[in-house]
Amino acid sequence: MSLQIAFLGAGRMASAIVDGLLARHAAAPADVSVFGGAGPTASALSARTGVRLASDLPDLLRTADIVVVAFKPQHLASADARLAELTRGKLVLSVLAAKTLARLAKTFPHARNLVRTMPNTPAAIGAGVTGWAALQPLAPADRATVVALLGAMGREIELPEDQIDALMAVSGCGPAFVFEFTAALREAGVACGLARETAHLLALETVVGAAKLMAHTGTEPEELRNQVTSPKGTTYAGLQVLAARDFRGLLRDTALASRARSAELSAQD
Repeated sequence: MSLQIAFLGAGRMASAIVDGLLARHAAAPADVSVFGGAGPTASALSARTGVRLASDLPDLLRTADIVVVAFKPQHLASADARLAELTRGKLVLSVLAAKTLARLAKTFPHARNLVRTMPNTPAAIGAGVTGWAALQPLAPADRATVVALLGAMGREIELPEDQIDALMAVSGCGPAFVFEFTAALREAGVACGLARETAHLLALETVVGAAKLMAHTGTEPEELRNQVTSPKGTTYAGLQVLAARDFRGLLRDTALASRARSAELSAQD
């Protein structure tokens, strides 16, 4: 990718994308520029990776082909009015949670296209999954650019914008649910008599190993579950408790609550 990429914001997600692009040789440091707020994140990212530190918005956007909007979502309402003209004719990608394409179009009305994305935190190590939707059908070259940019963080999937809230509930919030499950499994190990350090190691490696097995084999999780479960055996006994407590129903309600909150936030300006 020889296009010039400008990052408006230099926090964790911007850093994850930059790191992924450079690690996968999808861009060179000379192709990337960053500009942040009053804090040190932009200068730190530039010093660490060699990407160019822009002096101001015009300097950042003057030669940019693609603009990645990665500042805090609450700052969109007070964004610099000059962005409307400075992003004219450019492809704008947003990683701002709960900011709709219609809302983004108010700040970037002259962009050649807008793409709303929803990465998740494993993107920081190149193991994320990012859902995205475009305001208008993407030109082939722009589609290739979007796929390359988002692919630098892991997997990417295009879906209708009205499904972004549902995606947020599964992959956006999902890592937190997995972390909580892992912590609960650790505490269960302690309750069973293990030292906390041992229980932590066992819970962590079990979650990582099980996820890798699902990904490696492509087998449905229910089938893998059944392979572990002997009739009337130890796993069966544990699964009976999960079924009695409606584990799947609990997780469904958890995701529905996250989706509802995402929809509420998306409706705000």
